[in-house]
Amino acid sequence: MERPVLVTGATGNTGRHVVAGLLAEGVPVRALVRRSDHGLPAGVEAVDGDIADPAAVARAAAGTRAAYLVWPLMTADGIGPVAAALARGAGRVVLLSAANAGSGDPGERGSAGEVEDAVRGSGASWTFLRVTGLAANALQWAAQVRTGTVRAPYGRARRSLVHERDVAAVAVRALLDGGHGGRAYLTTGPEAVSQREQVRILGEAVGVATRWEEQPRDEAAAELTAVFGGPGCAGAALTYWESLTGRPEEVSPDVERVLGRPALAFGEWARDRADDFR
Repeated sequence: MERPVLVTGATGNTGRHVVAGLLAEGVPVRALVRRSDHGLPAGVEAVDGDIADPAAVARAAAGTRAAYLVWPLMTADGIGPVAAALARGAGRVVLLSAANAGSGDPGERGSAGEVEDAVRGSGASWTFLRVTGLAANALQWAAQVRTGTVRAPYGRARRSLVHERDVAAVAVRALLDGGHGGRAYLTTGPEAVSQREQVRILGEAVGVATRWEEQPRDEAAAELTAVFGGPGCAGAALTYWESLTGRPEEVSPDVERVLGRPALAFGEWARDRADDFR
């Protein structure tokens, strides 16, 4: 009997597409879930448990051939035992990571770098998908798009956001195929698109005339502090977006190299998710 692939975050932005991609290839899937009403496709084996619980992860990983890891916490606290459990049970780990984890400056690697270090040190065969940002981040503007005006900071910031279907497609190849062990892929869209232009594209996708309204930094900082729970993360995010007004996020060829086709553009994501903005 073929061993399953374990998917964590199986109902999230990328995980649900990883599940669908594996099932499309006839691969059995096991998912670590925290609730019984998970809404996973028929045929997926669900194992109850929390990703931060090493014992639950060990149960879910036992007898699998590979694991897709989404670490949802803002810190790396507790990742060591979880990575070790995946290494013992699955042997191969594909981690959804962040672009800054590949920084040569230890101070810029953040918790994503610490999570990578734990997976790398676990003894598992690893692949890191270092995402600049998911296009799904634009869902934060959904309510404003419906009104026709998006008020946010740094409209000139250019981001190489990646379609979650591309992240999942690369993950499926890394989970199933050889040659991806020990690789870190910078996982981006095919171009860097300004936030102002993203809003225009979203409006076209849903048939609403939309415009960007530049929000002062201090006003945005107050709102983001409430979202992030503190001024530190809010300030870091704003400073990063400000930097992208002069130097856009990097565009990487890694998605095309792995999949043999160009990465999906932001406009395609907007059309795919148009109903979320209506």
